[in-house]
Amino acid sequence: MRIVNKTGYTMVQFYGSNVGSDSWEEDILGSDVLPSGSSVIVNFDDASGYCKFDFKAVFDDGDELVRKGVNVCEIGTFTYN
Repeated sequence: MRIVNKTGYTMVQFYGSNVGSDSWEEDILGSDVLPSGSSVIVNFDDASGYCKFDFKAVFDDGDELVRKGVNVCEIGTFTYN
């Protein structure tokens, strides 16, 4: 799945967890960042067949955007505007 950042801010952390999970797990970007206007490919296929994930993006201005119930099996691109 392609994650696109079109917010005007740099994404400094990104999390994707199975819907219903009690934890955000690890920062998928790790030590990397995702500047505005850029994208990254994230593989959510963990062999479980699970399709619905909650996303959390943290930006360099401190804002956090959470999107719940994203079906990664049905869409190929998710854009933060």
